[in-house]
Amino acid sequence: MSKKLLALALSCMMLAGMLAGCGNSAGDTSKAPEGSDAGTESTAPDGSKAPAGEGAVYYLNFKPEQNDDWQALAEAYTAETGVPVTVVTAASGQYETTLMAEMGKSEAPTLFQVNGPVGLNNWKDYCYDLTGSKVLGELTSDDFALKSGSEVAGIGYVIETYGIIVNTKLLEKAGYTTADIQSFADLKKVADDIQARKDELGVKGAFTSAGMDSSSDWRFKTHLANLPIYFEYQADGIGSTEAIKGSFLDNYRQIWDLYITDATCAGPELSAKTGDDAVAEFVNGEAVFYQNGTWAYNDVKSLGDDSLAMIPLYVGAGDEANQGLCTGTENYWCVNKNASEADIQATLDFLYWCVTSDEGTTSMASDMGFVIPFKAAKESENLFVKQDAELTASGKTPVTWNFTTMPSEEWKNGVGSALTAYAADPTDGSWEAVKTAFVDGWATEYQLANG
Repeated sequence: MSKKLLALALSCMMLAGMLAGCGNSAGDTSKAPEGSDAGTESTAPDGSKAPAGEGAVYYLNFKPEQNDDWQALAEAYTAETGVPVTVVTAASGQYETTLMAEMGKSEAPTLFQVNGPVGLNNWKDYCYDLTGSKVLGELTSDDFALKSGSEVAGIGYVIETYGIIVNTKLLEKAGYTTADIQSFADLKKVADDIQARKDELGVKGAFTSAGMDSSSDWRFKTHLANLPIYFEYQADGIGSTEAIKGSFLDNYRQIWDLYITDATCAGPELSAKTGDDAVAEFVNGEAVFYQNGTWAYNDVKSLGDDSLAMIPLYVGAGDEANQGLCTGTENYWCVNKNASEADIQATLDFLYWCVTSDEGTTSMASDMGFVIPFKAAKESENLFVKQDAELTASGKTPVTWNFTTMPSEEWKNGVGSALTAYAADPTDGSWEAVKTAFVDGWATEYQLANG
């Protein structure tokens, strides 16, 4: 192992899985490329012609739920151009460790992902400078260019949204509509009533189980934890911090209390519950509410668009009357600068085709359900994407994704463990452990990550 990768391995012991989230299915078992011949000539990054047959693409994909779509798109590109494209998908929660292992191989990924500035710290020495590339020129905003100093190290390729997914038919059966839920107080009132009448309504709980195994815990130690971070950053007028204060942890506690009391199972059972459990409970009509994002649309769309909605994730903070859904990105494409010139150019060409061709943009919008920040983007058919756009158009303010500033995966794990313990024993003493993990853990992990 190279000295660079050895140092990275030590860092990844703290940051492994930083990209966890936005998916809960197992990864693809495709083999990594062992070298193959491309059928077309390509241009090397320096402008010279690379010999025919040398350029190939190896994409280490982060999103398990889109594995089949990427496999199909890769096949289509190869059929059209003759350039081999291999897609390997890491299992949920295992991206960082998989990337570290693959980067140590002779046939390393030519295309990989980081989740933002914190993730980039781990991999910036492997990132090709995308300045001047055609794919960078297709971005609709410079906000989606991830920089390392003066260089463009990554490109945000999908904008996603999360909130509380609602079975509107079950909600109506309980006597409510989404219009009745405009604040945390409203949400608690409705959820408490549904929980009290669950037998009458034929459900097991107001909320699906808040599973705390690795296929599900990212929804709470990362996505839900974004809310107290967001409101603290808003209050203090900052975009990151080396020492979180925990000013809104009482709000975090009250939404977590709702999740573990008005649910399909008791709090002590959550440690063994999975993401698949939550999906099954929602699709089978056993719960009215389910926290997740636009990426989960394919999991629940069998209920029909007329039975689905996504509402803001209210925690009783800020201007709730004007709060929108949580919208942002933690998915940045990076090109491996250590790949051959031919492979780098083949990778850049593939990315450009994905975001400009009819086949690429259609697949990303219709099959993957993505909103992509590129000029040729097509409108997504994803219901939750459309609802996010409608809320924003009506004047609601989206909640930004600030969890990309979380200092490490170890910090997330500490918060997740404390949340799990609190769910089993929801006392003030147990919540103090959550606060300690959140506040003290942040300061400790920030210092470790930043020397």
